[in-house]
Amino acid sequence: MSDIIRRDPRAEWIARNRLHPLHAAMQPLQHSWMGPNGVIRKNVHGVGFIGPNGIKRIDRSGAQQGGAAKRTAAIEVQLPLHQVPAPAFYINVVPDMVGGRLSSHDRDLLGLARQLAGNDGAVLAVVFGEHKESAFATAGVDRLLVLDGREFDGYSPEQRVQGLRAVDNQFNPRHWLLPDSRSGGGELGRRFAASLKERPATRVWQIKGDECIGRAGAGREDLARPLPRLILAAAECADPVSDTRHEVLPVELSTSLARSLPRIEDLGAVAVDPAAIPMAEAEFIFSGGNGVKDWALFHQTAAALGATEGASRVAVDDGFMARDRQVGASGTWVTARVYVAVGISGAIQHLQGIGACDKVVAINLDPGCDMIKRADLSVIGESAAILQALIAAVEAYRNGAKRDAA
Repeated sequence: MSDIIRRDPRAEWIARNRLHPLHAAMQPLQHSWMGPNGVIRKNVHGVGFIGPNGIKRIDRSGAQQGGAAKRTAAIEVQLPLHQVPAPAFYINVVPDMVGGRLSSHDRDLLGLARQLAGNDGAVLAVVFGEHKESAFATAGVDRLLVLDGREFDGYSPEQRVQGLRAVDNQFNPRHWLLPDSRSGGGELGRRFAASLKERPATRVWQIKGDECIGRAGAGREDLARPLPRLILAAAECADPVSDTRHEVLPVELSTSLARSLPRIEDLGAVAVDPAAIPMAEAEFIFSGGNGVKDWALFHQTAAALGATEGASRVAVDDGFMARDRQVGASGTWVTARVYVAVGISGAIQHLQGIGACDKVVAINLDPGCDMIKRADLSVIGESAAILQALIAAVEAYRNGAKRDAA
């Protein structure tokens, strides 16, 4: 058998012909995507499955929701390994790594770097400090350089620019890619460009050959310019890597970095009221529904955990929570890393709204409700007793940490 992949003209013609009966079967499945405003959109017609009697059914357990396939898949697909033993050049990427993990913006950036690298180049990810990410291989990273040290802790743009200068001198990459975001990538990229005395391309959302297109005029116009070496890319600049896995070989700097005298003093993190955090940006959401009987205890638990409060539509309609706290398809689509649902049965609109959450914890009396099926961790019991025990556990943990510090 030959290893040459041959085209199927008939299949390509069916994929282009919308009137053909097999047109839908030839299209790639895409149940969710992020819109230009950062809101995750869902294809409601793509959710569900065909039953034995030919009728389309909707899986209310959440298995059809985004990010849930990893809990229901019986067989793990092993992606082909992409290796670059001797890279002809490097494409360097500096992800934001908010919370120590790759964000959706970072994955888009790595997808763009993968396009620029092709088959001969390697994507080198430069990460500052400790991280918690374990999916660099499926995100498109061929080489990983971790610049760890106390000098990179907190807000240290001057020291980070110095570290990037050392990486630039050693690897001489063809392109530098940084996210044009408010999480640090936009500022670091502009500082790095000033240090190199180069003019970067900002808010880039598309690259065609030797030309890049960026947003200008408050996002109302497109500006085309020759592709520079330093690129600050916007969200959705490219599709994330999804069909290959990579080696993620660790690399190190050949020279040690000297600690620079910072002109900016980092005074530490500022306490933020969780209630002031928008629902779409919150990473820890404590949400209540119709099963919550003691709302004062619910607010007390959320304050003890330092979580942003959310609610189901039933709780909002009953007046227990404000309308801007509603989670779901008819409210706010959330992307929290931890979502705790207290007394929420799990309507299909609510499950759609939390489809992109990383970890879901359900507290409910009904072990057969849809939220329990969707959750990664479930606690069956009366919500009031569970919340009181949770507050006691948090206080005991904090008191123990204070004694250890003393």
